[in-house]
Amino acid sequence: MLSRYRGYTNCPACKGSRLRREALQVKIDGKSIHEIVQMPIEQSLKFFEALKLSEYDYTVAERILKEIIKRLTFLNNVGIGYLTLDRYSNTLSGGETQRINLATSLGSALVGTLYVLDEPSIGLHPRDNAKLINILKNLRDIGNSVLVVEHDAEMMKEADLIFDMGPKAGIDGGEIVAIGNYSEIIKNKSSLTGKYLSGELSIPLPEKRNEKKNKLIKIIGARENNLKNLTVEIPLNKFVVITGVSGSGKSTLIHDVFYAGLAKYLGNAPSFIGKYDDIKGGEYLDDVVIVDQSPIGKSPRSNPISYIKAFELIRELFASTHQARARGYKPGFFSFNVPGGRCETCQGDGYIKVEMQFLADLYLECDDCNGTRYKKEIREITYKGKNLVDVLEMTVDEAIMFFEGNDRLTRLLEMLAEVGLGYIKLGQPSNTLSGGEAQRIKLASYLTAQRDRRHILFIFDEPTTGLHFHDISKLLKCFQLLLERNNSVVIIEHNLDVIKCADYIIDLGPEAGDNGGEIVATGTPEEIAEVENSWTGKYLKEYL
Repeated sequence: MLSRYRGYTNCPACKGSRLRREALQVKIDGKSIHEIVQMPIEQSLKFFEALKLSEYDYTVAERILKEIIKRLTFLNNVGIGYLTLDRYSNTLSGGETQRINLATSLGSALVGTLYVLDEPSIGLHPRDNAKLINILKNLRDIGNSVLVVEHDAEMMKEADLIFDMGPKAGIDGGEIVAIGNYSEIIKNKSSLTGKYLSGELSIPLPEKRNEKKNKLIKIIGARENNLKNLTVEIPLNKFVVITGVSGSGKSTLIHDVFYAGLAKYLGNAPSFIGKYDDIKGGEYLDDVVIVDQSPIGKSPRSNPISYIKAFELIRELFASTHQARARGYKPGFFSFNVPGGRCETCQGDGYIKVEMQFLADLYLECDDCNGTRYKKEIREITYKGKNLVDVLEMTVDEAIMFFEGNDRLTRLLEMLAEVGLGYIKLGQPSNTLSGGEAQRIKLASYLTAQRDRRHILFIFDEPTTGLHFHDISKLLKCFQLLLERNNSVVIIEHNLDVIKCADYIIDLGPEAGDNGGEIVATGTPEEIAEVENSWTGKYLKEYL
């Protein structure tokens, strides 16, 4: 097992190569297979392109060599030339995995195929986005159809046809608002996407940037993965954005070194800590939190209002009704997680699982509760003419109006609406939420729970994934709310609308892999835009 992967040590017999000694003795142009797979893809491609073979060896290996070069070229063209060939798949990001799958499709050279890609630009710097667009066009040009779910403006500009869904989200969406090419969409007055693309609506620059000399966290000697012994200063009580091309070392710096080092200092036990010499300034923080897009719950019993602690208040309301008091029902009777008022036939799931011996399991609606998850007696209890099942079917926006006058409850629900989730249902199972929705529910939870002046450092990794321009605008307002409450915000991001709103930018690069891991520039967006060797600065200058 390779020692550079977390929590493992080298096998003493093969010294991490995973090959027998005899296999390691076979060399091509002076390099063993172990040395070749440890090269970045970009370097491996150059090695095979420059490989000199005897006439006999070339005759034997010609077909194989062409295939190796072709496949490595595909991987390099999709923007992951910085990865090594022996990289474990479980260490790849979602965007890297998607691009490897795309390279596999390119290698198959299929014709007459429909390719469907969901947010392929995830984790891509604007520079790498151009490569991706060219690849998708190539797939089209050789005789395929390419369908992309995407929010990236550049991708839309290059599309042959755009379908704009809406007009809003959830129950207020589900319609085709506009169909046409880029020039037609920007003229369509009913298209919210078109308004942002045309410039009629936009995410404005902040009126004033926070350029105060604040306290800071200083990382000294960060050298995990491709980081080149960095010393980085991250100011507190500011909106800090970490940028750089894909593979430049952003996640390694922020997740493995910055977060893990601070978590250890604050008494937590992170699963992995990257290599560094020292972190100074941890005493200024009360806590450090990563708000990611992982699910808020894997069970269909968990839902958004449970996560933000609003379900407790709703159960108390129903328990306080005259009907409930007369029957002796306590708040716990209105939970579908514990025995009491829940349907015991399905144990509060709303469905019955039928195990099939040779086929996939079937899930059938429970006949006793008709999928409502509650006993008939609980469904008879009403508040303002609605039973609990009716309330759980309401959207957040509907519930805010329904519970008007109950300040504690509406304050929690209004925060969900603030982060752009007014369309989701109160009882929507957590396992049906998207990553972006889960992240915003976590953000709403922190915003509603924090009432003291504790200083928490919030870390977000690509929070705009899956978000429309309109949602990004709402997300930026939430970041400002966190800052107004004496917190600090650090995010890893490629979206130029977010980068331009930062108080302070740390740009890594200049390239990916071994050619990255350095600090290219730091400062405000205007300062970064003037740095010549910064890819982020180049695109930011055009954007500003």
